[in-house]
Amino acid sequence: MLHIEDLYIRKHILDGMFGLEKESLRVLEDGTFSHTSHPFGDNDFIVRDFCENQTEINTRVHKTAEEAIKELQEHYGMIQEIVSGLPVREYIWPFSNPPYIRNENDIPVAAFDGQEQFKTVYRDYLSDKYGRYRMAFSGIHVNFSFSEELLLHSFRLHGGSSFQDYKDKLYLKLAASLAVYGWILTAVTAASPLLDSSFVEKGVCGGDVFMGLASVRCSELGYWNDFTPVFDYQSIEAYADSIEKYVLQGLLKAPSELYYPVRLKPAGENNLESLRKNGVNHIELRMFDLNPLSAEGLEVKDVLFAQLLMIWLLCRPEEELSVKHQVHAVQNFKNAAHYDLKTVKIALPDGRICSVAQAAMNIIDEMKSFFAELHADVQDVLDFQYQKFDDADNRYAWQIRKQYQGGFVKKGMELAKKRQEECVSAQQKIRRIS
Repeated sequence: MLHIEDLYIRKHILDGMFGLEKESLRVLEDGTFSHTSHPFGDNDFIVRDFCENQTEINTRVHKTAEEAIKELQEHYGMIQEIVSGLPVREYIWPFSNPPYIRNENDIPVAAFDGQEQFKTVYRDYLSDKYGRYRMAFSGIHVNFSFSEELLLHSFRLHGGSSFQDYKDKLYLKLAASLAVYGWILTAVTAASPLLDSSFVEKGVCGGDVFMGLASVRCSELGYWNDFTPVFDYQSIEAYADSIEKYVLQGLLKAPSELYYPVRLKPAGENNLESLRKNGVNHIELRMFDLNPLSAEGLEVKDVLFAQLLMIWLLCRPEEELSVKHQVHAVQNFKNAAHYDLKTVKIALPDGRICSVAQAAMNIIDEMKSFFAELHADVQDVLDFQYQKFDDADNRYAWQIRKQYQGGFVKKGMELAKKRQEECVSAQQKIRRIS
Protein backbone atom coordinates (compact mmCIF):
# COMPACT_ATOMS: atom_id res chain seq x y z
CA MET A 1 0.00 0.00 0.00
CA LEU A 2 2.92 2.38 0.62
CA HIS A 3 5.33 2.47 -2.30
CA ILE A 4 8.41 2.14 -0.15
CA GLU A 5 10.68 1.86 -3.19
CA ASP A 6 9.94 5.51 -4.06
CA LEU A 7 12.61 7.99 -2.91
CA TYR A 8 10.10 10.62 -1.71
CA ILE A 9 8.20 8.10 0.38
CA ARG A 10 11.41 6.69 1.86
CA LYS A 11 12.48 10.21 2.83
CA HIS A 12 9.13 11.18 4.36
CA ILE A 13 7.98 7.82 5.74
CA LEU A 14 8.19 9.12 9.33
CA ASP A 15 5.97 12.14 8.65
CA GLY A 16 2.73 11.87 10.57
CA MET A 17 0.33 13.48 13.02
CA PHE A 18 -0.10 12.59 16.70
CA GLY A 19 -2.83 13.28 19.22
CA LEU A 20 -3.11 11.94 22.77
CA GLU A 21 -5.92 11.25 25.25
CA LYS A 22 -4.89 10.63 28.85
CA GLU A 23 -7.23 9.51 31.65
CA SER A 24 -6.43 9.91 35.36
CA LEU A 25 -8.32 9.72 38.64
CA ARG A 26 -8.53 12.56 41.17
CA VAL A 27 -7.88 11.29 44.69
CA LEU A 28 -7.48 12.52 48.25
CA GLU A 29 -4.42 12.32 50.46
CA ASP A 30 -5.61 9.08 52.09
CA GLY A 31 -5.78 7.27 48.74
CA THR A 32 -9.56 7.38 48.35
CA PHE A 33 -11.45 8.90 45.43
CA SER A 34 -12.30 12.60 45.34
CA HIS A 35 -16.02 13.36 45.49
CA THR A 36 -15.91 16.93 44.21
CA SER A 37 -17.34 17.99 40.87
CA HIS A 38 -15.10 18.41 37.82
CA PRO A 39 -13.04 21.51 38.82
CA PHE A 40 -11.63 22.53 35.43
CA GLY A 41 -14.55 24.46 33.93
CA ASP A 42 -15.46 24.36 30.24
CA ASN A 43 -11.99 23.51 29.00
CA ASP A 44 -12.13 21.64 25.69
CA PHE A 45 -8.81 19.96 26.45
CA ILE A 46 -9.66 18.78 30.00
CA VAL A 47 -12.89 16.80 30.22
CA ARG A 48 -14.43 13.89 32.15
CA ASP A 49 -14.39 10.28 31.08
CA PHE A 50 -16.64 7.70 32.75
CA CYS A 51 -16.82 9.05 36.28
CA GLU A 52 -16.96 12.57 37.67
CA ASN A 53 -13.52 12.19 39.25
CA GLN A 54 -11.85 10.76 36.13
CA THR A 55 -10.08 13.55 34.26
CA GLU A 56 -9.24 13.18 30.57
CA ILE A 57 -6.71 15.36 28.74
CA ASN A 58 -7.18 15.67 24.97
CA THR A 59 -4.30 17.26 23.08
CA ARG A 60 -4.32 19.00 19.74
CA VAL A 61 -2.87 17.23 16.72
CA HIS A 62 0.92 17.58 16.39
CA LYS A 63 3.54 16.73 13.80
CA THR A 64 5.71 14.86 16.30
CA ALA A 65 5.13 12.60 19.28
CA GLU A 66 7.39 14.87 21.34
CA GLU A 67 5.18 17.90 20.68
CA ALA A 68 2.03 15.98 21.62
CA ILE A 69 3.60 14.80 24.88
CA LYS A 70 4.77 18.34 25.61
CA GLU A 71 1.21 19.63 25.31
CA LEU A 72 -0.01 16.74 27.44
CA GLN A 73 2.41 17.77 30.16
CA GLU A 74 1.33 21.42 29.93
CA HIS A 75 -2.30 20.50 30.60
CA TYR A 76 -1.19 18.09 33.32
CA GLY A 77 0.76 20.87 35.04
CA MET A 78 -2.29 23.14 35.01
CA ILE A 79 -4.45 20.32 36.41
CA GLN A 80 -1.98 19.69 39.21
CA GLU A 81 -1.90 23.36 40.13
CA ILE A 82 -5.70 23.58 40.27
CA VAL A 83 -6.25 20.45 42.39
CA SER A 84 -3.41 21.44 44.76
CA GLY A 85 -5.28 24.69 45.47
CA LEU A 86 -8.73 23.22 46.16
CA PRO A 87 -10.20 23.70 49.67
CA VAL A 88 -9.39 20.04 50.30
CA ARG A 89 -6.20 19.31 48.43
CA GLU A 90 -6.46 16.62 45.74
CA TYR A 91 -3.92 14.61 43.77
CA ILE A 92 -3.72 12.89 40.41
CA TRP A 93 -3.39 9.12 40.76
CA PRO A 94 -0.49 8.06 38.47
CA PHE A 95 -1.47 4.41 37.84
CA SER A 96 -3.92 2.71 35.49
CA ASN A 97 -5.30 0.55 38.31
CA PRO A 98 -7.41 2.49 40.86
CA PRO A 99 -6.46 3.07 44.52
CA TYR A 100 -8.79 2.28 47.45
CA ILE A 101 -12.43 1.68 46.45
CA ARG A 102 -14.73 1.62 49.46
CA ASN A 103 -17.87 0.98 47.39
CA GLU A 104 -19.51 1.87 44.06
CA ASN A 105 -20.31 5.38 45.34
CA ASP A 106 -16.60 6.15 45.14
CA ILE A 107 -16.97 5.96 41.34
CA PRO A 108 -19.78 8.46 40.64
CA VAL A 109 -21.01 8.53 37.04
CA ALA A 110 -20.04 11.81 35.34
CA ALA A 111 -22.94 14.26 35.72
CA PHE A 112 -23.96 15.97 32.47
CA ASP A 113 -27.06 18.09 32.10
CA GLY A 114 -29.05 19.91 29.46
CA GLN A 115 -28.43 18.71 25.90
CA GLU A 116 -25.58 16.49 27.13
CA GLN A 117 -27.65 14.56 29.66
CA PHE A 118 -27.63 11.58 27.30
CA LYS A 119 -23.95 11.10 28.21
CA THR A 120 -24.89 10.41 31.83
CA VAL A 121 -27.69 8.06 30.75
CA TYR A 122 -25.21 6.14 28.59
CA ARG A 123 -22.70 5.92 31.45
CA ASP A 124 -25.43 4.60 33.74
CA TYR A 125 -26.02 1.85 31.18
CA LEU A 126 -22.30 1.00 31.11
CA SER A 127 -22.24 0.98 34.90
CA ASP A 128 -25.08 -1.53 35.06
CA LYS A 129 -23.62 -3.77 32.36
CA TYR A 130 -19.90 -3.81 33.16
CA GLY A 131 -19.74 -2.62 36.76
CA ARG A 132 -18.24 0.61 38.00
CA TYR A 133 -15.06 -1.02 39.28
CA ARG A 134 -13.98 -1.92 35.77
CA MET A 135 -14.78 1.60 34.57
CA ALA A 136 -12.26 3.00 37.08
CA PHE A 137 -9.28 1.87 35.00
CA SER A 138 -7.37 4.66 33.27
CA GLY A 139 -5.10 4.65 30.24
CA ILE A 140 -3.80 6.58 27.26
CA HIS A 141 -5.10 6.52 23.70
CA VAL A 142 -2.70 7.35 20.89
CA ASN A 143 -4.20 8.79 17.71
CA PHE A 144 -2.07 8.70 14.57
CA SER A 145 -2.33 9.56 10.90
CA PHE A 146 0.20 9.55 8.10
CA SER A 147 0.89 12.94 6.56
CA GLU A 148 -1.50 13.93 3.76
CA GLU A 149 1.45 14.81 1.51
CA LEU A 150 2.95 11.35 1.96
CA LEU A 151 -0.34 9.62 1.21
CA LEU A 152 -1.08 11.87 -1.76
CA HIS A 153 2.28 11.04 -3.28
CA SER A 154 1.71 7.33 -2.71
CA PHE A 155 -1.82 7.63 -4.18
CA ARG A 156 -0.47 9.16 -7.38
CA LEU A 157 1.98 6.30 -7.72
CA HIS A 158 -0.78 3.81 -6.97
CA GLY A 159 -3.26 5.24 -9.45
CA GLY A 160 -7.03 5.35 -9.11
CA SER A 161 -9.75 7.96 -9.19
CA SER A 162 -10.35 8.66 -5.50
CA PHE A 163 -7.77 9.71 -2.94
CA GLN A 164 -10.20 9.06 -0.07
CA ASP A 165 -10.82 5.51 -1.31
CA TYR A 166 -7.07 4.95 -1.35
CA LYS A 167 -6.75 6.31 2.21
CA ASP A 168 -9.65 4.17 3.42
CA LYS A 169 -8.13 1.01 1.96
CA LEU A 170 -4.75 1.87 3.46
CA TYR A 171 -6.15 2.39 6.94
CA LEU A 172 -8.36 -0.68 6.65
CA LYS A 173 -5.28 -2.75 5.82
CA LEU A 174 -3.50 -1.16 8.76
CA ALA A 175 -6.37 -1.88 11.15
CA ALA A 176 -6.50 -5.50 10.00
CA SER A 177 -2.73 -5.88 10.40
CA LEU A 178 -2.85 -4.31 13.87
CA ALA A 179 -5.53 -6.82 14.82
CA VAL A 180 -2.91 -9.49 14.12
CA TYR A 181 0.21 -7.78 15.46
CA GLY A 182 -1.04 -5.03 17.78
CA TRP A 183 -0.67 -7.25 20.85
CA ILE A 184 3.02 -6.25 20.88
CA LEU A 185 1.98 -2.71 21.86
CA THR A 186 0.10 -4.11 24.84
CA ALA A 187 3.22 -6.02 25.83
CA VAL A 188 5.64 -3.09 25.61
CA THR A 189 3.42 -0.59 27.47
CA ALA A 190 1.92 -2.83 30.19
CA ALA A 191 2.46 -1.03 33.50
CA SER A 192 -0.27 -2.08 35.94
CA PRO A 193 0.62 -5.34 37.70
CA LEU A 194 -0.69 -4.43 41.18
CA LEU A 195 -4.22 -3.96 42.46
CA ASP A 196 -5.55 -2.92 45.82
CA SER A 197 -7.50 -5.68 47.56
CA SER A 198 -10.64 -3.51 47.48
CA PHE A 199 -10.88 -4.10 43.74
CA VAL A 200 -11.44 -7.84 44.22
CA GLU A 201 -13.11 -7.83 47.67
CA LYS A 202 -15.59 -5.06 48.35
CA GLY A 203 -14.49 -2.60 51.01
CA VAL A 204 -11.32 -4.50 51.98
CA CYS A 205 -8.68 -1.81 51.51
CA GLY A 206 -4.93 -1.89 51.98
CA GLY A 207 -3.86 -5.28 50.66
CA ASP A 208 -1.77 -5.78 47.55
CA VAL A 209 -3.09 -8.16 44.89
CA PHE A 210 -0.99 -9.58 42.07
CA MET A 211 -2.86 -11.76 39.58
CA GLY A 212 -0.06 -12.72 37.20
CA LEU A 213 -0.92 -9.80 34.94
CA ALA A 214 1.21 -6.91 33.69
CA SER A 215 -1.82 -4.87 32.54
CA VAL A 216 -5.11 -5.63 34.25
CA ARG A 217 -7.10 -3.22 32.06
CA CYS A 218 -5.86 -4.90 28.87
CA SER A 219 -6.30 -8.44 30.21
CA GLU A 220 -9.38 -10.60 30.25
CA LEU A 221 -10.39 -8.73 33.45
CA GLY A 222 -10.37 -5.36 31.73
CA TYR A 223 -12.03 -3.53 28.87
CA TRP A 224 -13.60 -6.20 26.68
CA ASN A 225 -17.11 -6.90 25.49
CA ASP A 226 -18.86 -10.15 26.40
CA PHE A 227 -18.50 -11.38 22.81
CA THR A 228 -15.63 -11.57 20.32
CA PRO A 229 -16.13 -9.03 17.53
CA VAL A 230 -15.37 -9.91 13.93
CA PHE A 231 -14.90 -7.10 11.40
CA ASP A 232 -15.18 -6.89 7.64
CA TYR A 233 -12.14 -4.98 6.36
CA GLN A 234 -13.09 -5.09 2.65
CA SER A 235 -14.39 -1.52 2.57
CA ILE A 236 -15.36 1.29 4.90
CA GLU A 237 -19.03 0.55 4.30
CA ALA A 238 -18.50 -3.12 5.14
CA TYR A 239 -16.40 -2.22 8.20
CA ALA A 240 -19.06 0.16 9.53
CA ASP A 241 -21.80 -2.39 8.81
CA SER A 242 -19.90 -5.10 10.70
CA ILE A 243 -19.90 -2.85 13.79
CA GLU A 244 -23.49 -1.70 13.38
CA LYS A 245 -24.75 -5.28 13.24
CA TYR A 246 -23.78 -5.72 16.90
CA VAL A 247 -25.94 -2.71 17.77
CA LEU A 248 -28.84 -4.12 15.75
CA GLN A 249 -28.41 -7.49 17.46
CA GLY A 250 -28.58 -5.81 20.87
CA LEU A 251 -25.02 -6.78 21.83
CA LEU A 252 -24.01 -3.10 21.93
CA LYS A 253 -26.06 -0.05 22.84
CA ALA A 254 -23.90 2.13 20.59
CA PRO A 255 -20.75 1.72 18.46
CA SER A 256 -18.76 3.53 21.17
CA GLU A 257 -19.42 0.55 23.45
CA LEU A 258 -17.17 -1.59 21.27
CA TYR A 259 -14.09 -2.19 23.44
CA TYR A 260 -11.42 -3.08 20.91
CA PRO A 261 -7.76 -1.97 21.05
CA VAL A 262 -7.81 -0.47 17.54
CA ARG A 263 -10.38 1.91 16.07
CA LEU A 264 -10.70 3.73 12.75
CA LYS A 265 -11.90 7.32 13.27
CA PRO A 266 -13.37 9.91 10.87
CA ALA A 267 -12.67 13.62 10.97
CA GLY A 268 -15.17 15.61 13.01
CA GLU A 269 -18.03 13.87 14.79
CA ASN A 270 -17.15 10.30 15.69
CA ASN A 271 -19.94 8.04 14.49
CA LEU A 272 -20.51 5.40 11.82
CA GLU A 273 -22.45 7.78 9.59
CA SER A 274 -19.50 10.16 9.50
CA LEU A 275 -17.10 7.28 8.88
CA ARG A 276 -19.17 6.07 5.91
CA LYS A 277 -19.56 9.55 4.46
CA ASN A 278 -16.16 11.09 5.12
CA GLY A 279 -13.89 8.06 5.34
CA VAL A 280 -10.98 7.46 7.70
CA ASN A 281 -9.03 10.37 9.12
CA HIS A 282 -6.83 8.57 11.64
CA ILE A 283 -6.35 5.40 13.64
CA GLU A 284 -6.72 5.15 17.43
CA LEU A 285 -4.62 2.82 19.59
CA ARG A 286 -6.26 2.20 22.96
CA MET A 287 -3.92 -0.26 24.70
CA PHE A 288 -1.40 2.05 26.41
CA ASP A 289 -1.26 1.92 30.21
CA LEU A 290 -0.38 4.99 32.25
CA ASN A 291 3.35 4.73 32.87
CA PRO A 292 4.08 5.94 36.43
CA LEU A 293 7.82 5.65 35.77
CA SER A 294 7.51 8.67 33.46
CA ALA A 295 6.57 12.15 34.67
CA GLU A 296 4.33 12.54 31.61
CA GLY A 297 2.76 9.11 32.11
CA LEU A 298 3.96 8.11 28.65
CA GLU A 299 7.38 7.19 27.25
CA VAL A 300 7.97 8.83 23.85
CA LYS A 301 9.83 5.74 22.59
CA ASP A 302 6.63 3.72 23.01
CA VAL A 303 4.69 6.12 20.80
CA LEU A 304 7.48 6.10 18.22
CA PHE A 305 7.56 2.31 18.30
CA ALA A 306 3.84 2.25 17.55
CA GLN A 307 4.49 4.49 14.54
CA LEU A 308 7.33 2.25 13.32
CA LEU A 309 5.14 -0.83 13.74
CA MET A 310 2.40 0.73 11.61
CA ILE A 311 4.87 1.67 8.87
CA TRP A 312 6.30 -1.84 8.86
CA LEU A 313 2.85 -3.40 8.70
CA LEU A 314 1.79 -1.28 5.72
CA CYS A 315 4.86 -2.40 3.79
CA ARG A 316 4.15 -6.10 4.36
CA PRO A 317 1.93 -8.35 2.26
CA GLU A 318 -1.70 -8.44 3.38
CA GLU A 319 -2.53 -10.99 6.05
CA GLU A 320 -5.35 -13.49 5.72
CA LEU A 321 -7.86 -12.47 8.37
CA SER A 322 -10.51 -15.17 8.69
CA VAL A 323 -12.97 -15.42 11.57
CA LYS A 324 -10.56 -17.84 13.23
CA HIS A 325 -7.68 -15.38 12.90
CA GLN A 326 -9.77 -12.59 14.41
CA VAL A 327 -10.79 -14.75 17.36
CA HIS A 328 -7.13 -15.64 17.93
CA ALA A 329 -6.22 -11.96 17.63
CA VAL A 330 -8.43 -10.98 20.56
CA GLN A 331 -6.96 -13.74 22.71
CA ASN A 332 -3.45 -12.66 21.70
CA PHE A 333 -4.14 -9.14 23.00
CA LYS A 334 -5.31 -10.59 26.32
CA ASN A 335 -2.34 -12.97 26.58
CA ALA A 336 0.11 -10.14 25.89
CA ALA A 337 -1.20 -8.44 29.05
CA HIS A 338 0.23 -11.22 31.22
CA TYR A 339 3.26 -10.78 33.43
CA ASP A 340 5.60 -13.58 32.33
CA LEU A 341 5.62 -13.43 28.54
CA LYS A 342 8.10 -16.26 28.18
CA THR A 343 5.51 -18.76 29.42
CA VAL A 344 2.34 -17.29 27.84
CA LYS A 345 1.65 -18.33 24.25
CA ILE A 346 0.03 -16.66 21.26
CA ALA A 347 -1.22 -18.00 17.94
CA LEU A 348 0.68 -16.65 14.94
CA PRO A 349 -1.03 -16.01 11.56
CA ASP A 350 0.67 -19.04 10.00
CA GLY A 351 -0.77 -21.32 12.68
CA ARG A 352 2.37 -21.68 14.78
CA ILE A 353 2.18 -21.31 18.56
CA CYS A 354 4.93 -19.27 20.16
CA SER A 355 5.68 -17.50 23.43
CA VAL A 356 4.78 -13.81 23.44
CA ALA A 357 8.38 -12.88 24.22
CA GLN A 358 9.85 -14.91 21.36
CA ALA A 359 7.25 -13.71 18.87
CA ALA A 360 7.92 -10.10 19.88
CA MET A 361 11.68 -10.46 19.46
CA ASN A 362 11.16 -12.03 16.04
CA ILE A 363 8.99 -9.10 14.98
CA ILE A 364 11.46 -6.51 16.24
CA ASP A 365 14.32 -8.30 14.49
CA GLU A 366 12.37 -8.04 11.22
CA MET A 367 11.66 -4.37 11.89
CA LYS A 368 15.33 -3.68 12.60
CA SER A 369 16.30 -5.16 9.23
CA PHE A 370 13.52 -3.26 7.46
CA PHE A 371 14.41 0.13 8.94
CA ALA A 372 18.17 -0.36 8.60
CA GLU A 373 17.73 0.56 4.93
CA LEU A 374 15.37 3.47 5.62
CA HIS A 375 16.16 5.28 8.86
CA ALA A 376 19.08 3.96 10.85
CA ASP A 377 18.43 6.56 13.56
CA VAL A 378 15.33 4.68 14.76
CA GLN A 379 17.34 1.64 15.82
CA ASP A 380 17.60 2.86 19.41
CA VAL A 381 13.77 2.81 19.66
CA LEU A 382 13.72 -0.78 18.41
CA ASP A 383 16.59 -1.79 20.72
CA PHE A 384 14.74 -0.22 23.65
CA GLN A 385 11.71 -2.43 22.99
CA TYR A 386 13.72 -5.57 22.20
CA GLN A 387 15.41 -5.38 25.60
CA LYS A 388 12.02 -5.62 27.33
CA PHE A 389 11.56 -9.13 25.95
CA ASP A 390 15.17 -10.22 26.13
CA ASP A 391 15.32 -9.35 29.85
CA ALA A 392 11.93 -8.97 31.57
CA ASP A 393 13.46 -6.70 34.24
CA ASN A 394 13.37 -3.98 31.58
CA ARG A 395 9.57 -4.15 31.35
CA TYR A 396 7.59 -1.44 33.16
CA ALA A 397 5.33 -3.92 34.94
CA TRP A 398 8.28 -5.81 36.42
CA GLN A 399 9.89 -2.61 37.65
CA ILE A 400 6.63 -1.30 39.11
CA ARG A 401 5.91 -4.53 40.94
CA LYS A 402 9.34 -4.42 42.59
CA GLN A 403 9.04 -0.74 43.54
CA TYR A 404 5.41 -0.59 44.71
CA GLN A 405 4.51 -3.97 46.19
CA GLY A 406 4.16 -4.04 49.95
CA GLY A 407 1.86 -1.03 50.14
CA PHE A 408 0.78 -0.28 46.59
CA VAL A 409 -1.63 2.57 47.38
CA LYS A 410 0.49 4.16 50.13
CA LYS A 411 3.58 4.13 47.94
CA GLY A 412 1.47 5.27 45.00
CA MET A 413 0.27 8.28 46.99
CA GLU A 414 3.86 9.18 47.80
CA LEU A 415 4.53 9.26 44.07
CA ALA A 416 1.35 11.27 43.43
CA LYS A 417 2.48 13.90 45.94
CA LYS A 418 5.97 14.00 44.44
CA ARG A 419 4.58 14.48 40.94
CA GLN A 420 2.35 17.30 42.16
CA GLU A 421 5.22 19.09 43.89
CA GLU A 422 7.29 18.85 40.70
CA CYS A 423 4.46 20.18 38.54
CA VAL A 424 3.49 23.06 40.80
CA SER A 425 7.14 24.08 41.15
CA ALA A 426 7.58 23.98 37.37
CA GLN A 427 4.42 26.06 36.83
CA GLN A 428 5.61 28.68 39.29
CA LYS A 429 9.01 28.80 37.60
CA ILE A 430 7.39 29.35 34.20
CA ARG A 431 5.40 32.30 35.56
CA ARG A 432 8.50 33.88 37.12
CA ILE A 433 10.37 33.63 33.82
CA SER A 434 7.47 35.04 31.79
